[in-house]
Amino acid sequence: MVEVTGSTQDDLYQLASSGSAIPKTILASEYQSSGRGRLDRIFEAAPYSALTFSIYIEPKVEKEEWSFLTLLAGLSVHEALHTLDPQTSVGIKWPNDLLIGDKKFVGMIAQATEKGVVLGIGINVGMTNDELPVENATSLALEEFAELDRNVILASIINHFEINLEMWENDQSFLAQYRSASVTLGRDVEVSLPGGEKVSSRAVDISNAGALILENGSEVTVGDVVHLR
Repeated sequence: MVEVTGSTQDDLYQLASSGSAIPKTILASEYQSSGRGRLDRIFEAAPYSALTFSIYIEPKVEKEEWSFLTLLAGLSVHEALHTLDPQTSVGIKWPNDLLIGDKKFVGMIAQATEKGVVLGIGINVGMTNDELPVENATSLALEEFAELDRNVILASIINHFEINLEMWENDQSFLAQYRSASVTLGRDVEVSLPGGEKVSSRAVDISNAGALILENGSEVTVGDVVHLR
Protein backbone atom coordinates (compact mmCIF):
# COMPACT_ATOMS: atom_id res chain seq x y z
CA MET A 1 0.00 0.00 0.00
CA VAL A 2 1.26 3.46 -0.90
CA GLU A 3 -0.23 6.73 0.31
CA VAL A 4 -0.11 8.65 -2.98
CA THR A 5 0.83 7.71 -6.54
CA GLY A 6 0.06 8.87 -10.04
CA SER A 7 -1.42 5.50 -11.00
CA THR A 8 -1.02 2.03 -9.49
CA GLN A 9 -1.56 0.69 -13.00
CA ASP A 10 1.29 2.68 -14.53
CA ASP A 11 3.60 1.90 -11.61
CA LEU A 12 2.98 -1.84 -11.66
CA TYR A 13 3.02 -2.03 -15.46
CA GLN A 14 6.48 -0.46 -15.49
CA LEU A 15 7.70 -2.93 -12.85
CA ALA A 16 6.22 -5.90 -14.72
CA SER A 17 7.58 -4.77 -18.10
CA SER A 18 11.08 -4.43 -16.67
CA GLY A 19 10.92 -7.85 -14.99
CA SER A 20 10.91 -6.34 -11.50
CA ALA A 21 7.46 -7.60 -10.48
CA ILE A 22 6.82 -11.17 -9.41
CA PRO A 23 3.49 -12.84 -10.25
CA LYS A 24 0.58 -11.83 -7.98
CA THR A 25 2.26 -8.59 -6.95
CA ILE A 26 -0.44 -6.20 -5.68
CA LEU A 27 -0.07 -2.42 -5.53
CA ALA A 28 -2.78 -0.40 -3.78
CA SER A 29 -2.96 3.31 -3.03
CA GLU A 30 -4.90 5.65 -0.78
CA TYR A 31 -4.98 8.27 -3.53
CA GLN A 32 -4.23 8.32 -7.26
CA SER A 33 -3.53 11.66 -8.88
CA SER A 34 -3.58 10.29 -12.45
CA GLY A 35 -5.69 7.13 -12.38
CA ARG A 36 -6.77 5.66 -15.72
CA GLY A 37 -9.69 3.55 -16.83
CA ARG A 38 -10.39 1.70 -20.03
CA LEU A 39 -9.94 3.59 -23.34
CA ASP A 40 -7.57 5.98 -21.51
CA ARG A 41 -10.37 7.61 -19.53
CA ILE A 42 -9.33 9.50 -16.40
CA PHE A 43 -10.34 7.94 -13.08
CA GLU A 44 -10.40 10.48 -10.28
CA ALA A 45 -11.40 9.91 -6.66
CA ALA A 46 -11.11 11.94 -3.50
CA PRO A 47 -8.49 10.60 -1.03
CA TYR A 48 -9.70 7.54 0.91
CA SER A 49 -13.02 7.42 -0.97
CA ALA A 50 -12.14 4.60 -3.38
CA LEU A 51 -10.37 1.26 -3.40
CA THR A 52 -7.75 1.47 -6.16
CA PHE A 53 -5.27 -1.32 -6.80
CA SER A 54 -3.47 -3.27 -9.51
CA ILE A 55 -2.35 -6.88 -9.60
CA TYR A 56 0.17 -8.57 -11.90
CA ILE A 57 -0.66 -12.06 -13.17
CA GLU A 58 1.34 -14.48 -15.29
CA PRO A 59 -1.47 -16.83 -16.38
CA LYS A 60 -0.63 -20.50 -16.74
CA VAL A 61 -2.71 -20.77 -19.90
CA GLU A 62 -2.07 -20.10 -23.57
CA LYS A 63 -1.68 -16.43 -24.44
CA GLU A 64 -4.72 -16.44 -26.73
CA GLU A 65 -6.85 -17.25 -23.66
CA TRP A 66 -5.64 -14.28 -21.61
CA SER A 67 -8.54 -12.10 -22.74
CA PHE A 68 -10.92 -14.01 -20.48
CA LEU A 69 -8.85 -12.96 -17.46
CA THR A 70 -10.57 -9.57 -17.31
CA LEU A 71 -13.98 -11.21 -17.23
CA LEU A 72 -12.76 -13.54 -14.50
CA ALA A 73 -11.59 -10.54 -12.49
CA GLY A 74 -14.98 -8.87 -12.85
CA LEU A 75 -16.71 -12.06 -11.77
CA SER A 76 -14.39 -12.39 -8.76
CA VAL A 77 -15.21 -8.85 -7.61
CA HIS A 78 -18.90 -9.61 -8.09
CA GLU A 79 -18.64 -12.77 -5.98
CA ALA A 80 -16.63 -11.02 -3.27
CA LEU A 81 -19.17 -8.22 -2.93
CA HIS A 82 -22.07 -10.67 -2.90
CA THR A 83 -20.35 -12.54 -0.05
CA LEU A 84 -19.97 -9.30 1.93
CA ASP A 85 -23.54 -8.13 1.31
CA PRO A 86 -25.95 -10.60 -0.32
CA GLN A 87 -28.80 -8.08 -0.10
CA THR A 88 -27.26 -5.63 -2.57
CA SER A 89 -27.89 -6.65 -6.18
CA VAL A 90 -24.72 -6.20 -8.24
CA GLY A 91 -24.50 -6.97 -11.97
CA ILE A 92 -21.70 -7.11 -14.55
CA LYS A 93 -21.84 -4.96 -17.68
CA TRP A 94 -19.61 -6.55 -20.33
CA PRO A 95 -16.76 -6.93 -20.06
CA ASN A 96 -16.07 -6.11 -16.40
CA ASP A 97 -17.82 -2.95 -15.21
CA LEU A 98 -19.96 -3.55 -12.13
CA LEU A 99 -23.32 -1.85 -11.70
CA ILE A 100 -25.93 -1.42 -9.02
CA GLY A 101 -29.11 -0.75 -10.93
CA ASP A 102 -27.89 1.13 -13.99
CA LYS A 103 -25.15 2.98 -12.11
CA LYS A 104 -21.47 2.06 -12.37
CA PHE A 105 -19.28 1.81 -9.30
CA VAL A 106 -16.45 -0.53 -10.41
CA GLY A 107 -14.19 -0.16 -13.43
CA MET A 108 -11.18 -2.13 -14.64
CA ILE A 109 -8.27 -1.84 -17.04
CA ALA A 110 -5.97 -4.60 -18.35
CA GLN A 111 -2.57 -4.26 -19.99
CA ALA A 112 -0.55 -7.17 -21.32
CA THR A 113 3.20 -7.45 -20.88
CA GLU A 114 5.46 -10.00 -22.53
CA LYS A 115 4.88 -12.52 -19.76
CA GLY A 116 1.60 -11.54 -18.15
CA VAL A 117 -1.22 -9.10 -17.53
CA VAL A 118 -1.56 -6.13 -15.18
CA LEU A 119 -5.14 -5.69 -13.99
CA GLY A 120 -6.20 -2.37 -12.50
CA ILE A 121 -9.39 -2.16 -10.42
CA GLY A 122 -11.13 0.93 -9.08
CA ILE A 123 -14.14 0.74 -6.75
CA ASN A 124 -16.19 3.71 -5.56
CA VAL A 125 -16.49 2.90 -1.87
CA GLY A 126 -17.12 5.97 0.28
CA MET A 127 -17.85 8.60 -2.37
CA THR A 128 -20.60 11.14 -1.77
CA ASN A 129 -22.84 12.42 -4.56
CA ASP A 130 -20.58 15.44 -4.93
CA GLU A 131 -17.50 13.25 -5.35
CA LEU A 132 -18.85 10.94 -8.06
CA PRO A 133 -16.85 11.18 -11.31
CA VAL A 134 -19.89 11.12 -13.64
CA GLU A 135 -23.65 11.47 -13.33
CA ASN A 136 -24.48 7.78 -13.92
CA ALA A 137 -22.11 6.53 -11.21
CA THR A 138 -22.70 5.46 -7.62
CA SER A 139 -20.74 4.22 -4.64
CA LEU A 140 -21.11 1.47 -2.08
CA ALA A 141 -21.78 4.06 0.61
CA LEU A 142 -24.58 5.68 -1.39
CA GLU A 143 -26.14 2.25 -1.95
CA GLU A 144 -25.92 1.50 1.80
CA PHE A 145 -23.64 -1.48 1.23
CA ALA A 146 -23.06 -3.49 4.41
CA GLU A 147 -19.22 -3.34 4.33
CA LEU A 148 -17.29 -0.14 3.65
CA ASP A 149 -13.88 -1.08 5.08
CA ARG A 150 -11.62 -1.03 2.01
CA ASN A 151 -9.14 -3.47 3.57
CA VAL A 152 -11.92 -6.02 4.14
CA ILE A 153 -13.23 -5.54 0.59
CA LEU A 154 -9.73 -5.90 -0.90
CA ALA A 155 -9.04 -9.09 1.07
CA SER A 156 -12.33 -10.64 -0.08
CA ILE A 157 -11.64 -9.77 -3.72
CA ILE A 158 -8.12 -11.20 -3.62
CA ASN A 159 -9.35 -14.42 -1.97
CA HIS A 160 -12.05 -14.97 -4.60
CA PHE A 161 -9.72 -14.05 -7.45
CA GLU A 162 -6.95 -16.41 -6.23
CA ILE A 163 -9.38 -19.33 -6.04
CA ASN A 164 -10.98 -18.59 -9.41
CA LEU A 165 -7.61 -18.03 -11.11
CA GLU A 166 -6.30 -21.41 -9.99
CA MET A 167 -9.47 -23.16 -11.12
CA TRP A 168 -9.39 -21.35 -14.49
CA GLU A 169 -5.76 -22.30 -15.00
CA ASN A 170 -6.86 -25.92 -14.44
CA ASP A 171 -9.49 -25.79 -17.19
CA GLN A 172 -12.51 -24.83 -15.07
CA SER A 173 -15.01 -22.88 -17.18
CA PHE A 174 -16.62 -19.82 -15.63
CA LEU A 175 -18.95 -18.99 -18.51
CA ALA A 176 -22.08 -20.17 -16.68
CA GLN A 177 -21.28 -18.05 -13.62
CA TYR A 178 -20.46 -15.03 -15.77
CA ARG A 179 -23.66 -15.35 -17.81
CA SER A 180 -25.67 -15.54 -14.59
CA ALA A 181 -24.07 -12.35 -13.24
CA SER A 182 -24.30 -10.45 -16.56
CA VAL A 183 -26.78 -7.61 -16.95
CA THR A 184 -25.74 -7.15 -20.60
CA LEU A 185 -26.95 -10.46 -22.03
CA GLY A 186 -30.47 -10.19 -23.35
CA ARG A 187 -30.23 -6.40 -23.64
CA ASP A 188 -30.22 -4.22 -26.73
CA VAL A 189 -26.83 -2.53 -26.79
CA GLU A 190 -24.82 0.01 -28.75
CA VAL A 191 -21.14 -0.84 -29.03
CA SER A 192 -18.57 1.83 -29.87
CA LEU A 193 -15.64 0.07 -31.56
CA PRO A 194 -12.02 1.33 -31.38
CA GLY A 195 -12.14 2.68 -34.95
CA GLY A 196 -15.14 4.87 -34.20
CA GLU A 197 -17.79 2.59 -35.74
CA LYS A 198 -20.95 1.97 -33.70
CA VAL A 199 -22.91 -1.27 -33.82
CA SER A 200 -26.40 -1.73 -32.41
CA SER A 201 -27.84 -5.17 -31.76
CA ARG A 202 -28.95 -7.48 -28.96
CA ALA A 203 -26.30 -9.11 -26.76
CA VAL A 204 -26.98 -12.84 -26.83
CA ASP A 205 -23.94 -14.70 -25.47
CA ILE A 206 -20.31 -14.73 -24.35
CA SER A 207 -17.68 -16.76 -26.26
CA ASN A 208 -15.11 -19.02 -24.60
CA ALA A 209 -12.56 -16.24 -25.10
CA GLY A 210 -14.82 -13.68 -23.44
CA ALA A 211 -16.06 -11.91 -26.59
CA LEU A 212 -19.56 -10.43 -26.58
CA ILE A 213 -21.70 -12.16 -29.21
CA LEU A 214 -24.41 -10.04 -30.81
CA GLU A 215 -27.62 -11.16 -32.45
CA ASN A 216 -26.43 -9.78 -35.80
CA GLY A 217 -23.54 -12.29 -35.76
CA SER A 218 -20.82 -9.89 -34.63
CA GLU A 219 -18.30 -10.85 -31.96
CA VAL A 220 -16.97 -7.89 -30.00
CA THR A 221 -13.59 -8.31 -28.33
CA VAL A 222 -12.93 -4.63 -27.56
CA GLY A 223 -15.50 -1.87 -27.34
CA ASP A 224 -17.52 0.43 -25.14
CA VAL A 225 -21.02 -0.91 -24.46
CA VAL A 226 -24.09 1.19 -23.74
CA HIS A 227 -27.26 -0.53 -22.59
CA LEU A 228 -30.22 0.74 -24.61
CA ARG A 229 -33.58 1.13 -22.93
